[in-house]
Amino acid sequence: MISAHAGDFVWRAAGAIALATSRGERAKVVCLSYGERGESAKAWRAGRTLEEIKAIRREEAENAAAELGAEIEFLDAGDYPLVESQELVDRLVRVYRDVVPDVVLTHPLADPYNGDHPAAARMALQARVLAQAIGYEAPGEPLGAPPVFFFEPHQPEQCGFKPEVLLDITPVFGRKRMAMECLPAQQHMWDYYTDLARRRGVQLKRNAGPNLGLAHDTAGEAYMRLYPQVTDVLS
Repeated sequence: MISAHAGDFVWRAAGAIALATSRGERAKVVCLSYGERGESAKAWRAGRTLEEIKAIRREEAENAAAELGAEIEFLDAGDYPLVESQELVDRLVRVYRDVVPDVVLTHPLADPYNGDHPAAARMALQARVLAQAIGYEAPGEPLGAPPVFFFEPHQPEQCGFKPEVLLDITPVFGRKRMAMECLPAQQHMWDYYTDLARRRGVQLKRNAGPNLGLAHDTAGEAYMRLYPQVTDVLS
């Protein structure tokens, strides 16, 4: 999971992460920045210094990742703006080669409200392609072709986001909520993403068929696929 800021992975994909770790799978989050300049208004207003804010956001994200059972790494590349570079792409290539992910989660490629998000996505995608190249100089074996899922942005309609995959996160929604509450710097997001999970849960039930016995309080997360699904059975 490639996250532009320290909190993005929690709001958008904590359910997917918690499901994976509950199955005993490895989940790794890479935060390109701490969100120290653009997503830490409370700390700035309290008179905190830049380094203090970075430390606060790092601790919050580490606590959230621990709640989800995920590994987390911070590249401290700065935000507002997050500047794309070949150095950052290379660092992501090395993460891919180390983790060998079954899937990659990241931001959509359009977000008129926050340029850091599509910048993170572009670097995540470029690194995935380079990690597949046998001649690219980085430790590890060439990557296969893990599917890429874009998680839901905060303003989906303005980002061209269409929920193509609805993930049932009902069994782990409590863990997602606890991870969200590890991020008091953005407390205003807690209820927003709780309500969004309920709405996506309603849509999930509507699209799942009438006889699956889904719980009344079904919770969901929405994703888009970048590449085609490969299958021998249509389902």
